[in-house]
Amino acid sequence: MKRLQINALTSDIIISLYVIVTLYFRFKLESETATGALESLVIGVCFVVIIWALIKLKILNPNWFGLFNSKKSKS
Repeated sequence: MKRLQINALTSDIIISLYVIVTLYFRFKLESETATGALESLVIGVCFVVIIWALIKLKILNPNWFGLFNSKKSKS
């Protein structure tokens, strides 16, 4: 059975959008409600665990937009 795997560029875009949307959601939620530091930390950790799990399951395959390429091209 073939697993669902998303290519590197699409994974980078999905992760970037996810981070932007979740940060917006957290700032909006925390400004509208009386959220303390501990609740904010728990919400942030939950959002990070979701992305971490998708990367560990190899559903998302980030390339980090090519920033950490170990191979250097020789011309």
